[in-house]
Amino acid sequence: MHELIVAPFLTDFLVLRPGSTRGLKVPQHRYLELQQAARNRDPFPAWLHDPVRAQWGVDLTGRSANDALLVREVSEYGYARASYEINLGCDYDCPHCYLGQKKFEGLPLEKKAHLLDIMRTAGVVWLQITGGEPLIDRHFAAVYARAHELGMMVAISSNGSQLAKPMLLDCLTRRRPYRITLSVYGATADTYDGFTRNRGAFNRFVRGLAAAREAGLPVRLNIIVSDTNAHELDAMKALADAHGFPHQVYTNMSPTIDGSGEPLPTQAADYLRKRKPFTGCNAGHTFFHSDPFGRASICKVGRDPHVDLMREGVEGLRRLGGIADSLMLRTGGCEGCSLSGTCWTCRPLAKLYQEAKAQRETYCQHGGR
Repeated sequence: MHELIVAPFLTDFLVLRPGSTRGLKVPQHRYLELQQAARNRDPFPAWLHDPVRAQWGVDLTGRSANDALLVREVSEYGYARASYEINLGCDYDCPHCYLGQKKFEGLPLEKKAHLLDIMRTAGVVWLQITGGEPLIDRHFAAVYARAHELGMMVAISSNGSQLAKPMLLDCLTRRRPYRITLSVYGATADTYDGFTRNRGAFNRFVRGLAAAREAGLPVRLNIIVSDTNAHELDAMKALADAHGFPHQVYTNMSPTIDGSGEPLPTQAADYLRKRKPFTGCNAGHTFFHSDPFGRASICKVGRDPHVDLMREGVEGLRRLGGIADSLMLRTGGCEGCSLSGTCWTCRPLAKLYQEAKAQRETYCQHGGR
């Protein structure tokens, strides 16, 4: 099992260690030197010893580069990041969920592995595995292990309900993730179980937090504030602090991915935050999202048009940049807007709000005007 990865990342070359947020940047000629050392089974070059020891406490003395280093090839497609909805199914039934109807659907394991191979060829170094709830997918452990073997830095977005299970803990401690992001829906069983509409969910979540802390897993908490749990905001923050995990607070709900507005009434009006101006993103150009069937889109929001990677293969990604540019055009009532340079939302998200018939002030600076 490799201990280090050397990988092209956009215009840079990085030395990474699975499970660590730290990295080293090296020039291209050093990347090529490491590539050659791994091919020839040569020892690690001397110039790398001290930086690796200082960064991660790893001693490379006398070790073959081939034994401990995985070298990622330069990709002609230029995608550095991706997210993968392994399954839309979930063991919770939260009213705020952007997924809407949650079906347990997806690819068989061999096609999941093929999708990961396509992502590797596309150049993906950072991969987020999400859902639904990814940890309940029967193929999660195999998919996670495969992504790790391909030299990806894997992040997981989860509700944490399964995190205390020994099999999953063993999977995540043997091949450590880059980050695990867990959503928090309450600080008491009554509130948490009521929000998730799942009896016993809070106790499973807290056991997961304790197990993750004991295992030293890199957890970050997303505190989700709604009209039914806002009274426990300070207690949710205290829960995060008690476990020593950093946290972020989210208050603004989005429509479902099919433009339905069910999540919007769950917002806690007194806690809504003014969004920062949207200044552009690399969605569709250096990042893409895949749904459970291998349909690649520019992101989780702008899902159509999409590219069927199972049918077209990696070559289909060459069309994604053009799709991204077309989706970002100001259309559907936004043409010629004098405030477009400081708009709060990207065009695909604004379109979902419009389809959900949301109040304009929730996504537009014009408000009720």
